[in-house]
Amino acid sequence: MMVHSVSDGVGDMHLKTDSVSSTDGQTENYKSVYKVGLPPRRNFIREFADAVKETLFADDPLRPYKDQPKSRKLVLGLQFLFPVLDWGRYYNLSKFKGDVIAGLTIASLCIPQDIGYAKLANMDPKYGLYSSFVPPLIYAVMGSSRDIAIGPVAVVSLLLGNLLQNEVDPLNDKEEYRRLAFTATFFAGITQATLGFLRLGFLIEFLSHAAIVGFMGGAAITIALQQLKGFLGIKNFTKNTDIISVMKSVWGSVHHGWNWQTILIGTIFLAFLLFAKYIGKKRRSLFWVPAIAPLISVVLSTLLVDLTRADKYGVQIVKKIDRGINPSSVGQIHFSGSYAFKGFRIGVVAAMIALTEAIAIGRTFAAMKDYQLDGNKEMVALGTMNIVGSMTSCYVATGSFSRSAVNFMAGCKTTVSNMVMSLVVMLTLLLITPLFKYTPNAILSSIIISAVISLIDYEAAYLIWKVDKFDFIACMGAFFGVVFVSVEVGLLVAVSISLAKILLQVTRPRTALLGNLPGTTIYRNMEQYPEATKVPGILIVRVDSAIYFTNSNYVKERILRWLRDEEEQLKANNLPQIDFLIVEMSPVTDIDTSGVHAFEELYRSLRKHEVQLVLANPGPVVIEKLYSAKFPELIGHDKVFLTVAEAVMTYAPKAREDV
Repeated sequence: MMVHSVSDGVGDMHLKTDSVSSTDGQTENYKSVYKVGLPPRRNFIREFADAVKETLFADDPLRPYKDQPKSRKLVLGLQFLFPVLDWGRYYNLSKFKGDVIAGLTIASLCIPQDIGYAKLANMDPKYGLYSSFVPPLIYAVMGSSRDIAIGPVAVVSLLLGNLLQNEVDPLNDKEEYRRLAFTATFFAGITQATLGFLRLGFLIEFLSHAAIVGFMGGAAITIALQQLKGFLGIKNFTKNTDIISVMKSVWGSVHHGWNWQTILIGTIFLAFLLFAKYIGKKRRSLFWVPAIAPLISVVLSTLLVDLTRADKYGVQIVKKIDRGINPSSVGQIHFSGSYAFKGFRIGVVAAMIALTEAIAIGRTFAAMKDYQLDGNKEMVALGTMNIVGSMTSCYVATGSFSRSAVNFMAGCKTTVSNMVMSLVVMLTLLLITPLFKYTPNAILSSIIISAVISLIDYEAAYLIWKVDKFDFIACMGAFFGVVFVSVEVGLLVAVSISLAKILLQVTRPRTALLGNLPGTTIYRNMEQYPEATKVPGILIVRVDSAIYFTNSNYVKERILRWLRDEEEQLKANNLPQIDFLIVEMSPVTDIDTSGVHAFEELYRSLRKHEVQLVLANPGPVVIEKLYSAKFPELIGHDKVFLTVAEAVMTYAPKAREDV
């Protein structure tokens, strides 16, 4: 009795073996006491239920409710929908102080940003402020992220503005445009809440990180280019967002459309804002400097224009912002008709982008503070706040990265910081909105430009280039799609390339030729380990993917090509031909009927070449399906092994003596 350490290509296993030595020194009758295990059969209903549970309920959300009385289940259910009922029990004065400071800080940042972002969405400035009043209050009681700051964001505002203006002219038909915006916001909320309730949050994962980096970078460039209208004081500006149209519009107005006073104001305050951001990055303790800089810029520029009456010299100003909090807009939402469909289509697109941004932000800060974030619960909270927001004169709101970062650095403890911010916005709407009358558009453009610059993550793009060239293509495809065509086309390109990558990986899985690492019974990829040696008379191929109808024929053809190439090399060197082809199946997590059929065809093709097919370490799902199809009976039960090493030692005894 002797013990050998062997590997299946993933990890080492210890096998007990019985052997008898023949007169020529070769080892015969190599057998392992371990065979490939056949898992207990499950009925279809149980198997289907397990698959659904793993897909939709992987986090086992019902676990806390087990063995609990009905009253406790009710409390847990309410705490699930309204997390404030849970963390509110432990809230104290110390946390409140941190939340108040953070709330006041992000309020100083959000007020000027909201006015600017409303213009991106082709809405009056007050609607940006409305969207930072009601939605944050709803999220504060339903959201599970402690750090995310809610309100309008640049990318969603631009996307919404572009999609809406394709349907309704925002200048000639303001009321209908506004109604369509509320309708789109309503359906965006319905989409988000539905995805959360049905636990379909994994759908947003189809937009890859690389595509998001490219899309956000392209959107940042597009947003910055759009701000040239206010920054340069141009009155007649293109409605298109592509860089070529914008540049034509900019340079076409250079002699008669630019206003030097506007440019001077914009340049001075943009430099001030960028310098403030530089200070904040250099010294984290001064995080409040870039946070309060936009508000300081608005106050100073407004005073400057008011005192000098620069508006008389062509400097465009915000003009009147109506005083008062959000009026009801329930009666303005289209629930039927063609505009309802248009609103639904626009809302779904805006919902997915808003979700992607909010969930990414929430997870980032949750990881920093080491707490779990339930993506599906977040979707319900975000959806509910947008549904309520659509009924209170708000457009699509989501998590803002710049405000969330300030919220985090300011020491927020809970979502109460959103409540504080909302309260400040409410006081602004009630008391001081008329004071923004002389705020120059140039300062709003400067604030937006300084805010979106951080969306251009060139370091992430460079890392994507180094790690995965195909991912980089997706990144650049999304980037150039946004910059040179439009935001919606860039989004379509981003999704298309992400799906194309998935399809490519599914339909063309990797396969590898394995060799023996000298002095061991370990078999590894010969491309990764050049020192690995081939086993005479045996070809070992590993399939690195599940085998489905989408790739089964490719897997079969690729294995036969490995065999054909190897036999040509052997024939050219006058070496013995291949007698056994071992397929290492450790990475094969599943197989369907098309895959089984492909293996049957592979077996018949190999027989014509007088090559025997051997399988090594098929997993529980795979071996169960192979037995159901009676495939082991076709190739022989003795051709199914626990490891590659065992198969090699059985059919190539000389390889065993060399170890």
